[in-house]
Amino acid sequence: MDRAVTVVGAGIMGLWQALTLARRGHAVTLREAMPENSPGAASRFAGAMLAPYCEAEAAPLLVQQLGLEGLELWRKTCPGVVQRGSLVVAAARDRAELTRFAHMTQGHRWLQPGELDTLEPELAGRFAKSLFFPAEAHIAPRAALAFLASEIRRLGAEVRFADPVPEPVWRAAAAGEAVIDCRGHAARTELADLRGVRGEMAVLRAADVTLTRPVRLLHPRFPLYVVPWGEGCYMVGATMIEREDMGEVTVRSALDLLGAAYAIHPGFAEAEIVELGAGVRPAFADNVPRAIVRGRVIHVNGAFRHGFLLAPVLAAAVADYLATGKARSPVMAVADDIDQ
Repeated sequence: MDRAVTVVGAGIMGLWQALTLARRGHAVTLREAMPENSPGAASRFAGAMLAPYCEAEAAPLLVQQLGLEGLELWRKTCPGVVQRGSLVVAAARDRAELTRFAHMTQGHRWLQPGELDTLEPELAGRFAKSLFFPAEAHIAPRAALAFLASEIRRLGAEVRFADPVPEPVWRAAAAGEAVIDCRGHAARTELADLRGVRGEMAVLRAADVTLTRPVRLLHPRFPLYVVPWGEGCYMVGATMIEREDMGEVTVRSALDLLGAAYAIHPGFAEAEIVELGAGVRPAFADNVPRAIVRGRVIHVNGAFRHGFLLAPVLAAAVADYLATGKARSPVMAVADDIDQ
């Protein structure tokens, strides 16, 4: 058995950290302030698109490179991964947005006339031009979170929900033990350059809609997406607002979300609104997540909208650091703080 490690925070980052470290033989304790399956957990509001090529449209190339590794780690770990690619579409008046997106990304091809009808028959005739990213995947986030938690328990780790950790976070573990801080936006008191980005989403149950892969609708002001969660449910998201409050979804955001869903497929007009929710994504200035070593504490944060995609990569980077004492990954950084 290797060293004892306490992981603080059971969002997607913390779950992957705990799973990876438990697999590598560490004695892992996972602590989360909220109850299990809490509706307020930020990871539950994620689109959970494993889309490294699409994300490169508004992110450094590093996100694509590491995202491809993350996608492969998901495929090897979780049976719920659906790899049917991603579609990117735009209304005729927004064709320039589609061309811009194609120039900013790789891993796609323009669909020829009739191909969209074959891939998603219910979109037939709705979009004259579209992009297809065949290597990308998606997963239902809440099922994925539950699967990871069950795997962590199966490996013998101690999982403690509704167990908040006092600040400073290094007090979460005994002297000499490593602490992996994955609290997201709640860690902003210890990470001065962390900011919050509000995102809002809707979950719809649509008996008249059958889509089998994520569809991104481009628009100059509010590009949004629809992700199939299975059993007739779809996640529509997500707004991106430079604001840190956790208030309820606004009328404007709800109209944008529901209008985008209808623009993609008119069958959403008769859908049931299962849930409207908001979460705050933690982000650094460059919107790239990283693991920052400060003594025996490693802060894993700044997921922005790349949390599901890059959580496995950050977990592997931290596990490698604990094994070697060297920060070999581009997402690892060692601060000059004095050890606690």
